[in-house]
Amino acid sequence: MNILIINGPNLNMLGIREPDIYGKNTYQDLVDMIRSHAEKRGVSCGFFQSNHEGAIVDAIQDAMGKYDGIIINPAAYTHTSVAILDAVKSVGIKTVEVHISDPDQREDFRKISYVRLAAIATVKGKGFSGYLEAMDILIDGNGEDKS
Repeated sequence: MNILIINGPNLNMLGIREPDIYGKNTYQDLVDMIRSHAEKRGVSCGFFQSNHEGAIVDAIQDAMGKYDGIIINPAAYTHTSVAILDAVKSVGIKTVEVHISDPDQREDFRKISYVRLAAIATVKGKGFSGYLEAMDILIDGNGEDKS
């Protein structure tokens, strides 16, 4: 199995941006943690991070025929991007939405998720380990939990 991990805007600033919400670990720490888990689970993974909506749409479209699953943290685009939703729907690749914090416990505008409409599951509020849970959902074929 080959999984693409997509991270949206400002996630390159992990460890710097609001460490009380997102923690003190860096984006590279996150990548290293995911790579280690993928190796233990016997899967390969690719990584993509962008602050630009169109680049994320391109990465999703480019995943067709190359990846068996997508883990996406659309970050701020979660709440605004129909384009990312449409891209996920168009490629037909099983996708798990992940969030480091729990958007439902934050500002009201963060409770809206367009990507969730196309995801097989959403993992939120579990810090970096949420990405590992998302990977396990894809590997193990679980996808019914949207909470």
